[in-house]
Amino acid sequence: MIKQESRAYFKALGAHVTEMRKARGMTQAELARAIGISQQAVFAYELGERRISVLVLAKLARIFSTSVEELVGMAKLPPVRKGRLSPRCMRHAERLQALSKTQQRFVVRIIDVLEDSNGRRGGAR
Repeated sequence: MIKQESRAYFKALGAHVTEMRKARGMTQAELARAIGISQQAVFAYELGERRISVLVLAKLARIFSTSVEELVGMAKLPPVRKGRLSPRCMRHAERLQALSKTQQRFVVRIIDVLEDSNGRRGGAR
């Protein structure tokens, strides 16, 4: 059982993992397969009901193309772009939503590769 003082931290960490997973269009089952754990374990991590081991944190950081420090909130994250999307971006977002989940993941992976090649990883999405 997780002590009460740690519960808030692991709940916030789990919410962050959920956000990163969804941003990449992954399901809990897909993330579980990528890490080598059960979908139920991912579910418990995301709810903050289970502590995430250092080994799992390292695997998550690799999958999400980030550092462990950024993942656990020890490094300062780049500012998130605020404001409304342009009409052109809105049209692209609508077209993306019309695609199947598999096609959406493919498009997001292409964008990730392009960002990596430009050294701009981790910016606003």
